[in-house]
Amino acid sequence: MAPVTSPQDEQDKLLEEAMNVVKTQSFQMKRCLDKLKLMEGLKHASNMLSELRTSELSPKNYYELYMAISDEMRHLEIYLIDEWQKGRKVPDLYELVQYAGHIVPRLYLLITVGVVYIKVSEFSRKDILKDLVEMCRGVQHPLRGLFLRNYLLQCTKNVLPDCEKESEIPEESGIVMDSVEFIQLNFAEMNKLWVRMQHQGHSRDREQREQERRELRLLVGTNLVRLSQLEYIDIPTFKKSILPAVLEQVVNCRDPIAQEYLMECIIQVFPDEFHLQTLRIFLQACADLHEHVNVKTIIISLISRLAQFATRDEGTGIPSDIQLFEIFSAQINQVVQNRPDMPPEDIVSLNVALINLALKCYPGRYDFVDKVLETTEEIFHKLNLDHLEHTSAVSKELSKLMMIPVDNYKDVSTLLKLDHYGALFDYFNYESRKSLSLHIVNSAIESGNYITSSEEADSLLTIISPLVVDQKDQPEEEEDPEDFSEEQTTVAKFISLLQAPEPDQQYVILNTARKHFGSGGNKRLKFTLPVLIFSAFKLAFHYKSISEEDAKWNKKCQKIFQFCHQTIGALIKAEQNEMSLRLFLQGAVAAGEIEFENAESVAYEFISQAFSLYEDEISDSKAQLSAIYLIIATFEQMGIFSEENHEPLRTKCALAASKLLKKPDQCRAVAACSHLFWSGKINGEEMHDGKRVLECLKKSLRIANQCMDSSVQVQLFVEILDHYIFVYEKGNDQVTMQLLNALISKIREELPNLEANQDTEQINKHFQNTMDRLRARVESEEEPSYNGLEL
Repeated sequence: MAPVTSPQDEQDKLLEEAMNVVKTQSFQMKRCLDKLKLMEGLKHASNMLSELRTSELSPKNYYELYMAISDEMRHLEIYLIDEWQKGRKVPDLYELVQYAGHIVPRLYLLITVGVVYIKVSEFSRKDILKDLVEMCRGVQHPLRGLFLRNYLLQCTKNVLPDCEKESEIPEESGIVMDSVEFIQLNFAEMNKLWVRMQHQGHSRDREQREQERRELRLLVGTNLVRLSQLEYIDIPTFKKSILPAVLEQVVNCRDPIAQEYLMECIIQVFPDEFHLQTLRIFLQACADLHEHVNVKTIIISLISRLAQFATRDEGTGIPSDIQLFEIFSAQINQVVQNRPDMPPEDIVSLNVALINLALKCYPGRYDFVDKVLETTEEIFHKLNLDHLEHTSAVSKELSKLMMIPVDNYKDVSTLLKLDHYGALFDYFNYESRKSLSLHIVNSAIESGNYITSSEEADSLLTIISPLVVDQKDQPEEEEDPEDFSEEQTTVAKFISLLQAPEPDQQYVILNTARKHFGSGGNKRLKFTLPVLIFSAFKLAFHYKSISEEDAKWNKKCQKIFQFCHQTIGALIKAEQNEMSLRLFLQGAVAAGEIEFENAESVAYEFISQAFSLYEDEISDSKAQLSAIYLIIATFEQMGIFSEENHEPLRTKCALAASKLLKKPDQCRAVAACSHLFWSGKINGEEMHDGKRVLECLKKSLRIANQCMDSSVQVQLFVEILDHYIFVYEKGNDQVTMQLLNALISKIREELPNLEANQDTEQINKHFQNTMDRLRARVESEEEPSYNGLEL
């Protein structure tokens, strides 16, 4: 049984056999020509060319065979030209070769000889070219005919007439329009042959045929390249004689593959200046193309090319008399109307290209960009499209369309000049809206341009609402906490861009932002509202700096702190208690520093609210200790309070410290309170009440003595010793050497009894550091003196 050969092996074998014939016959041809035996040489050339009569080779292998034979035919051409130039009379070959046995080799020989005649004598050029292109009709087999006509095109490349008037040269030589007619006829015939390939063979081989046709498309496109290379073609000639004829061929062939490739070819091979003057003609032809042609790709390609031309440095830009945007806009609408089945993503892609054109060619024309957005919105409304899936093709294209103005303008306030921008958001689903909102926010942060009016702030916060408030179509499952935190931190950065040039306008902006962010839900408030509060504090400080210019600055500051109070209240409702406590304390400090009218009452209210939060909402012992430390430290540095307000607050601090659950916490907090009675300020003056300081420190010692854990107890003794030393050196005469010696003695007595471990080591180190410092002070003899201290 003979082995079965694959189709590829069969093809390789056929090609190899044909190539062997070519090598043999070309060798014999050259040999005869060298011996001046022209007729025998032509016979071998004809035998070699007969291999191109095959129908069995694939287009790819036929191309290889064709290229090999073309190379060999150049030897014949060169020989004939040399003979002519040497003065030897070559027989009337043009008629002689027409007697070749088969039409394929006959026409290849005719083309070769015809080109030689043209090169040695231009006078018959016009007629020979017309003769050759007409005679090629004799081969109607698609593959053989395509390559034959390509051979004609390649051979005549450098001999086509390319001058304007017949008066300059003999009529027989031809002018540029003769070349145009020659190429157009060749193009029309090649396109017919190329299209005919689609309809040969079995329907099951359709995909293979389409692939083979795509491999051969360059043969047809070369005609258009040759047309574009004619120097004496001007815009009027192109507009009147060339483009209409080419487009007629393209439209009438009704073949999607041919139409798609040739329209792209037209765009690429002819100059931009030609396209600008023939836009309507070309785009009208686009509307008439076969329904299966991807018109989107063709139009986008043309738009991209002209947009690049408009922005080219050395270019002159788009002529003022050409309404480029209007033409494209109208023609794209026409294409969309002519194709009711056009996918929505393709329609949006066209608008993406159109918006790019508007931004590149007319950067200041916001109305053009808005027109594209309006058209897109009308189309979506007509198609009943909404809540597009994030991963769908149309959603991705629409996202691309929406991002272009953001990336191009950089300043997000410019987006608000586009009336139809926000309306398109409604067609996205939640995920897409959020993604696009985040893109807008990041762009705003990157550009750093401020939003300077409450109207702008309101519009922009409405657009980015998926980041600001919960949405109706939001998924029920919780978002990833890290992603959510990162997203809201970005929004918080964006708030800092809400900056009006005038302080009164800034207050209005903050109120506008508060309305939006206040509806954001408990999860979002902790990220956004604190930024608003600090922006409000900043505004209050600004009013103080211009107090001489603004007579109402006191009342305005009062309103700002009311705003802050209400905003912190929203955080309390969102159960952000520790954050709210810190913000109340920060507000008290700010009020104290600004010192506007009624600032003391405001500061007192803010600290009172912090105490209320401490008492009512903070139950964890560690959080309580941290909070009371924070309250004491804040209160201690404030100098705005009179005795009337200072007394109840310091008493409250001391009482709260003594009520902590754990004894060590009580001890530390009471010791911290002692500083309120020394460096705490009444009307800006430190109290220096040494007696009350000592009372607090003695109380903290008593509490330390009550601790059951000896290690903790000694640690507290060392810490209290530090407090004693601090107030002594600050000048508190109630602290005596006797008290210091007693406490040091007690620590020394207890330390050896502690169990050896890491905690004990730390306590020892702490105590030794304190004692080393005391020794250094004694030796330095600085005031106050440590005479009598037992080291």
